[in-house]
Amino acid sequence: MAAFDIVDWLAELTPWPDPVVSKSPEVGKQADATLAYIEKQLLPCLRRRFGNLPCILGGYSLGALFALWAAYKSDIFSGVAASSPSVWIKDWLHFTAQHQMKARHVYLSLGDREKFTRNKAIAQVGSNIREYHQTLVAQLGEENTTLKWNAGSHFKNAAVRTADGFAWNMKSLC
Repeated sequence: MAAFDIVDWLAELTPWPDPVVSKSPEVGKQADATLAYIEKQLLPCLRRRFGNLPCILGGYSLGALFALWAAYKSDIFSGVAASSPSVWIKDWLHFTAQHQMKARHVYLSLGDREKFTRNKAIAQVGSNIREYHQTLVAQLGEENTTLKWNAGSHFKNAAVRTADGFAWNMKSLC
């Protein structure tokens, strides 16, 4: 398992601009650089040391959205562990309907209370993740993706939920 530092998570993980995420002009412009770092520096270093093992990319919230997006852009990921992904971001469902998921396995999870927020864009997360999961089922097959509902809000048990996503992927890849 490897982790890397993100200095400005909005700028480095958001795949494209969305004023709900941030009005900063830098947001939505650096995700490609983050993916390039993983592909060209992090993974080659790990593979030199440990061999060509399957790679599971994952994260929580915006990190989970980045992991999903990266697995549409690159074929180096065997699986994705996406816990509470920000699939409410503008144009996410359109993007995923127009592109093919390149990872073989995708784990999604969401808290059953996450849709209860005053922000109308973020409140779409429940319906968006259901629709997105159906897109993944059509692309990968039902046995290669799952959507797990967890009790609680966005911030409840984040570490455990993320670990569950990695464990599901590891079991699926064996």
